[in-house]
This record gives sequence, C-alpha cells and structure tokens, in this order.
Amino acid sequence: MEYIAITELRTKAKALAQALERGSEVKLIRRSKVIGRVIPDKNEILKTIDAKRLEAKIQKLDLPRLTLKEIDRRYRAVMKKKHGQGLY
Repeated sequence: MEYIAITELRTKAKALAQALERGSEVKLIRRSKVIGRVIPDKNEILKTIDAKRLEAKIQKLDLPRLTLKEIDRRYRAVMKKKHGQGLY
C-alpha cells in the first residue's frame, strides 16, 4: 500500500498512474490523516473498434450532411432560445 499527499498529486501524478496500473491501492493523505483511497478500476478490458464496421453503421443511420453555415445557423438558434436575443 502506498501513500500520497494532496500537495504531491500534481508532481507525482505519473507515479500515481503507474501504481494504479500495477493494481495497487494508494491512500490519500491530508494534514497527516488518511482521508481516502484511490483504487484501480476493476474493468480493465478495453474494446477495440473496427473502423469499417463503425463507418457502415453510421452510413446506415443516413444522417443529413450539414455545411458549416447550417451548423452555425442551428447553433445560433439554440443559443438564442437558451440565452435570449441579447447574446448576438
């Protein structure tokens, strides 16, 4: 079991990440008291994505093609609705 102080989080972030990758638990210390613990995530399995299958699924959705002008028009309409006329 390892310990890391709150003030050391910035400088020892790499060591913290390495400890979590090894599967060890790290206790968090503030003012000489243990205030919590950082534990590694149990779900280590990362799925790989087949880009061609993903592209085929996106094509099946048949989403409309938007130009930058249309995207900007829609964005401004939503912002006007959300924040009022005075924004633009």
